[in-house]
Amino acid sequence: MTTDQIQQVKNTIPVLKEHGVLLTKHFYKRMFTHNPELKNVFNMGNQQNERQQTALAMAVLAYAEHIEDPSVLMSAVNHIGQKHTSLDIRPEHYEIVGKHLIASIAEVLGKAAGPDLLEAWTLAYQQLVHIMTTHEQKLYNEQVKSKGGWTGWRPFLVKQKIKESDEITSFYLYPADAGNVASHLPGQYLSIRLFLPELNLMQPRQYSISCSPNGEFYRISVKKETGNDHPDGLISNRLHNNINIGDVVELTAPAGSFTLNKQGQPHKVFISGGVGQTPLLSMLEDLTNETQTRENKITWIHGCRNEQVHAFKDRIAEITKSYNALKQHIFYENKQLNENKNYHGRVELEPLKEEIVGDQTEYYICGPAPFIKKHYNFLLENGVTKDSIYFEEFGPSSLQLN
Repeated sequence: MTTDQIQQVKNTIPVLKEHGVLLTKHFYKRMFTHNPELKNVFNMGNQQNERQQTALAMAVLAYAEHIEDPSVLMSAVNHIGQKHTSLDIRPEHYEIVGKHLIASIAEVLGKAAGPDLLEAWTLAYQQLVHIMTTHEQKLYNEQVKSKGGWTGWRPFLVKQKIKESDEITSFYLYPADAGNVASHLPGQYLSIRLFLPELNLMQPRQYSISCSPNGEFYRISVKKETGNDHPDGLISNRLHNNINIGDVVELTAPAGSFTLNKQGQPHKVFISGGVGQTPLLSMLEDLTNETQTRENKITWIHGCRNEQVHAFKDRIAEITKSYNALKQHIFYENKQLNENKNYHGRVELEPLKEEIVGDQTEYYICGPAPFIKKHYNFLLENGVTKDSIYFEEFGPSSLQLN
């Protein structure tokens, strides 16, 4: 790109800040009208709740702001690339997206989108495609190099379906071809896709792997979305209501950049809300595995509405008995009188500050976006550095904390 073309892209930053979501809404509507087959690739729940449109608008803005040195965005590139490989996104998809994105810029900006601007954005998009597809090919290559690894969609057999609480059920998934299972990094997720008769579409969703690597199976632990009729909860509810032992589902290989740093600080603090504990449980099981050296001090902090919806409480208690360096703190919003060992209310870190804030400590947070933001900011306000805090937001990213 020439200096003038780079400046053309940078000149659109104020427009993207003010009207970015309008642009991405138009883009998705246009793309799905002309290429309806892509509705089987994208999460239509995130289209309806507009989280995907917002996430894309933020990504386009960030790219425009760093067009002169996109290398500073490599953390975001990896995060998006992990999600793309989990959805089996390939280079040909970028061609379709590019066509509709440039057309949307022309249609939304109207006369302000002259030939020079459209050419500049076309070149900028081609540069972005090169960055993304190069990185994603590396991720695909890594997947097939590992024992039991694969790319694309692979059939898995549901061998166990276990109710963990009033809301959460675990599914134990074994390869239907009886082949090997690729090891995952604790904290990663996988994609599952099912046919939804309500939408007449195949739909993918990501679920954290809730067990430590074992070479035999993956476990996902899924929350049932009661009273939720829109696509955002249809896959979760279909798993609960329609998928049983003996059924076959399709999975992509494990992906995700929110992973346990085994070589990091010796004190690990896990902070979760609701079903957000699932990737942290994988990390906890891995850290407390009998084959580990058991040098880590671990603090487990979890919050949910009440004991009835508290999944894995027996599993955590079991680990606590065998791993002396683990201490847990449980918060119930609706606490019963006989629950003396637990805290009443939502998760608060202030009462635990002396135990969890200190040197040689790192933090893993998972839950809804407001939950993450609250505890992330508390840690910063109490002297914790950003590079000691890891977090995972379920669904398209809306937080920009790091």
